[in-house]
Amino acid sequence: MEQIRKNVLEQLDITREYKEEEVLAVIDEEICKEAKKRVIPLNQRKELRIQVFHSLRKLDVLQELLNEEDITEIMVNGANHIFYEKKGEIITWEKHFSSQEKLEDIIQHMVGNHNRRINAAEPIVDTRLADGSRVNVVLPPIALEGPVVTIRKFPKHPILMEQMIEEESISGECAEFLKKLVKAGYNIFISGGTGSGKTTFLNALSEFIPKSERIITIEDSAELQIQGIENLVRLETRNSGPEGTLAITIRDLIRTALRMCPDRIIVGEIRGAECLDMLQAMNTGHDGSLSTGHANSCQDMLNRMETMVLMGMELPMAAIRSQIAAGVDILVHLGKLRDKSRRILSIVEIDKIEQGEIQINPLYEFVEMGVQNGKIIGNWIKKGEILHREKFYRAGIKES
Repeated sequence: MEQIRKNVLEQLDITREYKEEEVLAVIDEEICKEAKKRVIPLNQRKELRIQVFHSLRKLDVLQELLNEEDITEIMVNGANHIFYEKKGEIITWEKHFSSQEKLEDIIQHMVGNHNRRINAAEPIVDTRLADGSRVNVVLPPIALEGPVVTIRKFPKHPILMEQMIEEESISGECAEFLKKLVKAGYNIFISGGTGSGKTTFLNALSEFIPKSERIITIEDSAELQIQGIENLVRLETRNSGPEGTLAITIRDLIRTALRMCPDRIIVGEIRGAECLDMLQAMNTGHDGSLSTGHANSCQDMLNRMETMVLMGMELPMAAIRSQIAAGVDILVHLGKLRDKSRRILSIVEIDKIEQGEIQINPLYEFVEMGVQNGKIIGNWIKKGEILHREKFYRAGIKES
């Protein structure tokens, strides 16, 4: 394959842009020449054609994994070790890169396409692919065994709430309740561990946003797939550049978004000091705003939000809790269970502060009933009624 690839490169004029069909024609010609020297079965010719093309115009051996819709995660641990996740199971990929140099070329291609940079001086970067897949790269000397690439794939077509109900990630009753909350303009925060489906669920919730509203999305790497909103503005952070360009952070984008007449602000994920800016946005008339964060439970998410606010400003704890209680209306917690399924585990309402602590009002909770054919079965049990109905009343929506 390497010799064919080299011959193809010699045939191509680097000063002009080629269509895919033109590149494939050159590859076919070189394969035919090679077939005259040795016998190459038809199935091997087809495989060679694909491999050479992917190495020239795509992401080499990773392209085959990217093309397979069932694969959700791709993990590259150096040139010789590739793993992927499919239906919750981690599988070793038998293929590998021809060399570390080839892997490094692919990394520079991925990073450069979105105006990011990575080198020995800045060995860590987050970026995305053209299809929206999230990419994290770590280079030596930080990565001891060679470049590490982690790709989180997202479905080509957003998973809608109806599909989540069919897959038993949420009940129809919970989905209908959340639909009313979104339409009424409740501020909703989604929590969960890594891989629990926070971004997917945020996309699903966004389908309930009234189509007439102006929405601003803010992300480190654009991943959200907001559907059906015409007046949609997508903002993405920027790292500092070698030419002296300044970094643009989530905090900068939230502050800018407040001047862009948004009805709602959606922040892909809150990780640090920008939590305070998001809370202030929720507290200044941008009802219906949405965001996500990493946590192990709803209560843990509240604790983490307190910590994240303190990362940006020293404030009394009472003031921080007051901001959280006033800004966030609903917390939805997601989890990845031991059978690899992703479920909505709990929905709670943020209530008032009593004795210095934020009180939560449980609304729905997933309760396991057993295991059937290796799959966890259970029901979403209603735990209580929503206490603060003012937004329902203002929107003219009946709770039940």
